[in-house]
Amino acid sequence: MNQRVTAVLMTTALVTAPALGGPPLGSERAVERHLEDGEEFRLRSHELVDHGRLLFEAKWTREDGGGRPLTTGTGKPLADPSSPLVFPRNFNRVSGPDANSCAGCHNEPRSGGAGEQVANVFVLGQRFDFATFDALDATLMRGGRDERGRPVTLDSIANERNTVGMFGAGFIEMLARQITARLQRQRDRLGAGESVELRAKGIVFGTLARKKDGSWDTSRVDSLPPPSLMSTGPDDPPSLVIRPFHQAGAVVSLREFSNNAFNHHHGIQSTERFGFDDPDGDGERAELTRADMTAVSVYQATLAVPGRVIPRDPVVEAAVRTGERAFADIGCADCHVPKLRLRNKGWMFSEPNPYNPPGNLLPGDAPELAVNLLSKRLEQPRLERRGRTVEVPAYTDFRLHDITDGPDDPNCEPLNMHFAPGSDAFFGGNCRFLTSRLWGVASSAPYFHHGKYVTLREAIEAHRGDADFAYAGWRNLSDYERDAVIEFLKTLQILPPGTHHRIVDEKLRPRRWP
Repeated sequence: MNQRVTAVLMTTALVTAPALGGPPLGSERAVERHLEDGEEFRLRSHELVDHGRLLFEAKWTREDGGGRPLTTGTGKPLADPSSPLVFPRNFNRVSGPDANSCAGCHNEPRSGGAGEQVANVFVLGQRFDFATFDALDATLMRGGRDERGRPVTLDSIANERNTVGMFGAGFIEMLARQITARLQRQRDRLGAGESVELRAKGIVFGTLARKKDGSWDTSRVDSLPPPSLMSTGPDDPPSLVIRPFHQAGAVVSLREFSNNAFNHHHGIQSTERFGFDDPDGDGERAELTRADMTAVSVYQATLAVPGRVIPRDPVVEAAVRTGERAFADIGCADCHVPKLRLRNKGWMFSEPNPYNPPGNLLPGDAPELAVNLLSKRLEQPRLERRGRTVEVPAYTDFRLHDITDGPDDPNCEPLNMHFAPGSDAFFGGNCRFLTSRLWGVASSAPYFHHGKYVTLREAIEAHRGDADFAYAGWRNLSDYERDAVIEFLKTLQILPPGTHHRIVDEKLRPRRWP
């Protein structure tokens, strides 16, 4: 064989054969290699976080298992399997799948953050086979009838919710775990005929009582989502589990949040939720491993915490001080509690969450994996330990509040995701939402659970109901004081990558602030 022919054959071989260990030629998978179960315990923390970021930012394709031709976003089989969700029904904005990647919606100001109005999700729509903004689709779904047998209309399909930001989420989940543990200890000490004011980290969650016959009375616990107040049996106590994720407090952990979202929004199923078969009929099995779900949960948990940007301008500094003081004086800080303390090594984020519901990794299903949220090797900035505690400046109280005037207020919603579809409570609607975490609020527009307020001032002006007292205080402020409150809120930001200090000036130089 002459040299020319040999050279041509070698060149052809290089073009047609993948590099050693590389993906097959023509592959269009977003993720070429998934973690094997058990591998999560052999990786260093930054390697686990990097894999979690890959999964969070992956734009899933059909080759990955993207799409769910034969199942709804709840994981149930389609009502009409003869009309699978394949092109052109493979994507839509209401019932999903509705996004290619997690970061497609969680991207303000960068991956892991909140989303602008165009990224809103339509919760409850995923229970339908195919629901879009087209009125004709609404009349065709399930014979044009809802769970009560009433004609389906667009406003009876779903509720519009704005994308929540995940920066600092690991600290939020750990606070929720500690609050839950405290509430359950108080519950477990109750005898028949006794009652207790549920209190944790200085926050009051109402009064729990036991009747003389030993049954539980949760009628005066008014700040937890319904699932946390329900008993699994006639003699079982309410769980009192804090659910810190979703606008209405529907989800216990980052892991549950992710298991739900991968299936609902992308048509990607995890083995811990859906098993190792192909429940959605897309030809792909075991689309996300247990180790994958741990990685993506840890990635979100270790995202940098929000910080503050306070310009070195005397006029602005004075306004920020005035606004911060007015924010507390008029009662905003009663719900948007500026700081809560993590104790007893609560900064050690662990998987799984001990309060996970079934369908998610549970304690005992796998060894515990822990990551130190204070590690300087993680994305900066970080919170700092002070003795045996860490102060988390999240500006929330983990409670549900009705900040509307009632069912006629446009901020209320006609459906309630906490109750079974078709029940009276489900159609009774929902006006109660988690106190928004304000750290990072200046980087998280738009506002409210529906994302229809573009400015901070609009969001403040919309507070009613449980917030009437604070709204009255806001109206009694001078124009300067109201402007000052806005300037204070504008300091609460997601800081640019590479910022190592949590409180900085306009040039990202560290500064002190009382």
